[in-house]
Formats: sequence, structure tokens, C-alpha cells
Amino acid sequence: MDLDSLSDRQLLDLHCSVMEALRLRGVVRSSNSPVADHTETIVARALAAKLATNSQSGYDAVGQDGTRYQIKGRRLTARNESTQLSAIRNLAASPFDHLAAVVCDDRLAVQYAALIPIDVVTRLSRYHAHTNSSTLHFRRSVLNETGVVDITSLVQAATPQ
Repeated sequence: MDLDSLSDRQLLDLHCSVMEALRLRGVVRSSNSPVADHTETIVARALAAKLATNSQSGYDAVGQDGTRYQIKGRRLTARNESTQLSAIRNLAASPFDHLAAVVCDDRLAVQYAALIPIDVVTRLSRYHAHTNSSTLHFRRSVLNETGVVDITSLVQAATPQ
């Protein structure tokens, strides 16, 4: 498909059609950016966890053993190589047991992924009063922290080809 030959309107229409097709296939769960939904889907598959409802606060999936997972994904591009995950809310209340973090390349191929215990998230993250949230940069070095479990191969295997 020659995307350069399409008008801006045609590209936007194509984007909307693709997002709806992905939603119908269960690849994404909402009409938001596909990065978050895609990450939640592949992590839940990899961990054999059940996705929580979209309105659930504090965690995104529950494992077969009851473990609560907050799932965050980041897509790196040539224009934005930041590994900062989206806001983590209410961290002091321990709303999840593990943060499942995934970094993808610009084509959403999984580069690395980990399960990070909440105590490690609390230690490595930074609180921002103006947004009432914490942020964490999920650099590869986080994989070396005590208690962190590298799940890269599991998540890659759960990613649709």
C-alpha cells in the first residue's frame, strides 16, 4: 500500500478503520492509542491472566493466583526515545502487586519486558504532586534490579505475528 498517495483525510479514515478492525479482533480494547491496549492484551496472554474491566482502577489484569498486574507499555521511535511509562496513580495505596512493563520499537515489536514488584516500582519511581501520580523510566537497567523478572520471551511469544 502506497501511503504517500493517500490524502490526509484518507490516512485518518484508514487509521480509524484499522483501529476498529483491531478492536473487533480483540487485539485492542478501546479507541485510544493502540500501544496501551496492545500491551495489556499481550501481557495478559503471556501471563495467562484475565484482563480487568476498563473501568477498574489500579490494575489491568489478575493472574490465576490472584496477583494484580498494572500493565504499562512504551513505544520508542526515532523522534521519541523516552522510556518513561504513563502515570502510575495511587501508588501509596498498593493498587497492584506487580507492574508489567513493556518497551516496544516503532513497529510495536517487543524489545524487553519485565514484572516489577510494587516495592521496586515505589523505590525507582518519582512522585509528581502537580499530577498526583508517579512516573517510572523503564530502562533496560531495571531488569537488573533485585526481584524483577524478565518476561521478554514470554511476551514476545504472546505477540501476534
